[in-house]
Amino acid sequence: MDAIEARIQDSFAKQSLMKTFGAEVVSVAEGEVVLKSPILPLALQHTGHGHAALSFALGDTAAGFSALTVMPEGAEVVTAEIKINLLAPAAGDYLIARGHVIKPGRRLVVVGATVTAFDGDRQRDVAVLQGSMMAV
Repeated sequence: MDAIEARIQDSFAKQSLMKTFGAEVVSVAEGEVVLKSPILPLALQHTGHGHAALSFALGDTAAGFSALTVMPEGAEVVTAEIKINLLAPAAGDYLIARGHVIKPGRRLVVVGATVTAFDGDRQRDVAVLQGSMMAV
């Protein structure tokens, strides 16, 4: 495990919401973080699909940690603003969120994320997010 991955894993381990959702870090590279979460009964909406809050939280977290990979050592990250477009119901077994840096800056890092639902061998993008992250 390299220094960037160790930094992300350490910060991710402090996220109690991600623990509640059963989320895990799949991969870390400079400017990109991939997360995975099962679609658990505690995160379903009234139609039986994964709640938009699950897609939002997973996408926001993946995007935020992608920003952290390009921030100075010792910094932590918070969301300054982020928007989501919901593309389809989050139906399936689990979600993968791929966060990536669009443009690193001195004060803000512009980021994006795509959240994809996996159901057996089928996959479908369910949300895209774009926002900016700030070092604290």
